[in-house]
Amino acid sequence: MHVHILGICGTFMGGVALLARELGMTVSGSDANVYPPMSDQLSQSGIELQQGYLAEHLEPAPDLVVMGNAMSRGNPAVEYVLNKGIPYVSGPQWLAENVLQDKWVLAVSGTHGKTSTSSLLAWILEDAGMAPGFLIGGVPANFGETARLGNTPFFVIEADEYDTAFFDKRSKFVHYHPRTLIINNLEFDHADIFDDLAAIQKQFHHLIRTVPSEGLLITPSHDDVIDQMLRMGCWTAQQTIGLNEGQLQAKNISDEGSQFDVVLDGNKEGTVNWSLIGEHNVSNALAAIAAARHVGVTIEHACSALNKFKGIKRRMECRGEVQGVKVYDDFAHHPTAIATTIQGLRAKIGERKLIAILEPRSNTMKMGIHQHALAESLQQADRVIMFEQAGVELSLSSVQEELGDKASVETSIDDVVETVCREAREGDEVLIMSNGGFGGIHQRLLTALAAR
Repeated sequence: MHVHILGICGTFMGGVALLARELGMTVSGSDANVYPPMSDQLSQSGIELQQGYLAEHLEPAPDLVVMGNAMSRGNPAVEYVLNKGIPYVSGPQWLAENVLQDKWVLAVSGTHGKTSTSSLLAWILEDAGMAPGFLIGGVPANFGETARLGNTPFFVIEADEYDTAFFDKRSKFVHYHPRTLIINNLEFDHADIFDDLAAIQKQFHHLIRTVPSEGLLITPSHDDVIDQMLRMGCWTAQQTIGLNEGQLQAKNISDEGSQFDVVLDGNKEGTVNWSLIGEHNVSNALAAIAAARHVGVTIEHACSALNKFKGIKRRMECRGEVQGVKVYDDFAHHPTAIATTIQGLRAKIGERKLIAILEPRSNTMKMGIHQHALAESLQQADRVIMFEQAGVELSLSSVQEELGDKASVETSIDDVVETVCREAREGDEVLIMSNGGFGGIHQRLLTALAAR
């Protein structure tokens, strides 16, 4: 069977492509931007990639076209598929029909922490010998790949609330039918498709409706937004997690979050001493431990597995150190994630200078929705450099004013690099935050620092 994927280089659709290839299908795909690392991962798997969305990419016609949610009416490839009557489905629907049938699905949802928690959960199961399948929106270092089928009924999936496709406006995650569901948190995001927080809560409640009564719902303790949503109806057993609260707790947490005890119903069950930092990652770990326990992994074993976790690309990933200046890459793009990421690094480095570089790139951020919360999220950095793109509604001047002299706005990546090279000194830590490639700034900065 020949499957062609439109939008193949996104992390989700790239994962779908890898799973289809592993199932023995002939897979090809096209994207507006064919670029590493996903393009490399796909090419190495024998998947043919084409640049752009041209009708000729679909000649001869494939047996099925899988549409990414970035596709819209007016796209030449989409119009060709519709006009020629080529069978098509969304990525989530294809996944549900071809991979998730008869699987014990462990889904990780929420505004923040999905990729990290999914990676942690998949690794715990792997370390316990359970050989899970997974589809994750990032590359866990312990696996080196974003997706695989696995050899057991267990499948871990990052469950995104973004819409499914231009022809299916439900959230992706309603297709997955999990038996184990994590909801990490719930905030307003994706303002390009959701009018308000209530609209997001409604989609999450649609997800809740699909979880069997014999399943498990894992949520943070005392989260008002999630609790309000659950009052709409919940038919599944629930386990709460939290820092010093909830049924499953993290206690005796070190300042930077690199060590903590795991306590269940008042009894200490294990200790995590790992490479990750930040209280947000402690919460992610608790969620993963709870989910793994639901499929039979002891808390003690889960803690031991986390001690061997190697991290995730683009999640506080140290890209290099030049002349005593460390450069980190992180995916944070929502004010809450920005604040917790900076907080975690601050706790680790103490008084050393922290230079935060931010590219507000998500659709919600570019619309200016989170502008009011941006300055506060950056407060713990000693120096803030914000990159302002042309042609977007977001204006960073008011954010700069709130932050005062420690902040500046640049409109070119070269100027950002030049500013850091001029100011950074041995012992400083540079944190680059963006949910995109940011013009390859990480390597450009390391190269420039080496040459100065």
